[in-house]
Amino acid sequence: MHRPERIVRKTMRISQDKLERVQKILGTRTASETVDAALDMIAFKAEVLEGVRRMAGSHSIRDIYGEDETM
Repeated sequence: MHRPERIVRKTMRISQDKLERVQKILGTRTASETVDAALDMIAFKAEVLEGVRRMAGSHSIRDIYGEDETM
């Protein structure tokens, strides 16, 4: 279930070089947009990893190459 997003104002000290690098990678225009997109990506990564862990634990993933006999 998706909750409505709460937007809050934050004051942060961050590396300008990192911000500009990530802004270029993501194609975002503002610092807020960049941080928000980066946070979305980290949250998505965690969801994907959790799903993979669950699938691996359910033994529904098969090793079709025979490299791991424990699956």
